[in-house]
Amino acid sequence: MITRRGLVGISAACVLAPSLRARPALAQAWPTRFVRLVVPFTPGGGIDAVGRIVGARLAETWGQQVVVDNKPGAGGNIASEFVARSPPDGYTLYISAAGLAVNRYLFASVNYDPVADFAPVTLICLFPNVLVVPMSSPFRSVGDLLAAARNSPGKVTFASPGHGSSPHMSGELFKYLAKVELTHVPYRGASPAYTDVIAGRVDCTFAVMASGLPLVRSAQLRALGVTSAERVAAAPDLPTIAEAGVPGYEVTVWSGVIAPAGLPRPILDRLNTAVNAALETPEAKERIAQLGSEGGGGTPEQFADLIRRDSAKWAEVVKRSGAKID
Repeated sequence: MITRRGLVGISAACVLAPSLRARPALAQAWPTRFVRLVVPFTPGGGIDAVGRIVGARLAETWGQQVVVDNKPGAGGNIASEFVARSPPDGYTLYISAAGLAVNRYLFASVNYDPVADFAPVTLICLFPNVLVVPMSSPFRSVGDLLAAARNSPGKVTFASPGHGSSPHMSGELFKYLAKVELTHVPYRGASPAYTDVIAGRVDCTFAVMASGLPLVRSAQLRALGVTSAERVAAAPDLPTIAEAGVPGYEVTVWSGVIAPAGLPRPILDRLNTAVNAALETPEAKERIAQLGSEGGGGTPEQFADLIRRDSAKWAEVVKRSGAKID
């Protein structure tokens, strides 16, 4: 299928083919002004924290301001559509997460193509989520929560930063594999979700490790388990959800840099090199490790393959769980 952007690209190539030889010079000059880094959630969440780490390193490398632009709402669809419609010139970038791979299956319709409209740049990091409850909660283990959910189907609630977010899909997979009913309570970002979980107005959330672990360490939330297949170095005493009562359960979340489709390859390569170098700095490594994350990096092609594999996994989860947003 040829998209509208594809038709424009074909027409432009026919008229402007001689100018393609100027692209290396344009890439060498880029960036000459500030770069916008779009984040699909509110400030204070895990994806936002990771984006600001990378943005700070890129600003130092380029000598240009990197402006973090939070565009929350609709499970990341607002930010995704904004980036998809932005010029592919390297001045609008996207710190995206798993929602980009799942939303086409979860929502009745989206106004962008998650494959054709984007150019993956590189993976930033991989991290698990962590199942947390209020400090006042009677749940002190995954088993306690499961027992309550089985005794009172639908009564146990779980918060998320919005439909399609990794905490939402972590909850859907938990429901499906554990064969329990939980009630999803979506919010417009991580901060308001955390506020209500801390206050006890919602029973739990599958928090992004980067933002949830600091709240556990400060005794604002109690952690019951991590979503990864193995325990994490940042919280070695915390069991995996699989070993704590839901065999086969595993969710590992990714975050990466993505650009609008059509980004010239010389700029894509320069951007890939810059982000990979930023991830190798001691400051970025230390900060990402503190957030309970594993550093990423790699080629655009490797990142694109990860997105395709993740998309196939969540398509099956959405189908089997029956989760659907009209």
